[in-house]
Amino acid sequence: MMNNDHEILIDEVVHLLQGGNAHADIKKALQNLPKALRSVKPDKLPYSIWQLLEHIRIAQWDMLEFCKDGSHQSPEWPDGYWPKETGPESDETWEKSVKQIDKDLDELINLVKTGNLFTKIPHGDGQNILREALQVADHTAYHIAEIIVIRRLLDAW
Repeated sequence: MMNNDHEILIDEVVHLLQGGNAHADIKKALQNLPKALRSVKPDKLPYSIWQLLEHIRIAQWDMLEFCKDGSHQSPEWPDGYWPKETGPESDETWEKSVKQIDKDLDELINLVKTGNLFTKIPHGDGQNILREALQVADHTAYHIAEIIVIRRLLDAW
């Protein structure tokens, strides 16, 4: 890849991670969400907005740590990626989760900007930073869309 092409790729991946193009970002999805709706599970849906938020946080953290640390141990699938509680213990717990998502996303973006996107992660089985970043973007966008759907079902969008 030519240097300019590499920079274009990095810019596009960063834009995608931040909720660019057709995707809403987490801040938009949570904006003005009434606290009382954080733990509501609409009829026949298996999770609340809180559970989706925590799932996004845990999965993003896991993929970031996988990129950085060969001794990282992923949570047990699937239970380790989904909180059992339908709502946060407190406003502080909610805010801590949101802030951790932001912090880990910033760290992943820095890794995209400074790391080699194409080099295989030594402790993986073929993954590279590009693949992990795209997976984070895809996974997060999917679950943000679910948050928006839940908000629509609850007349809060």
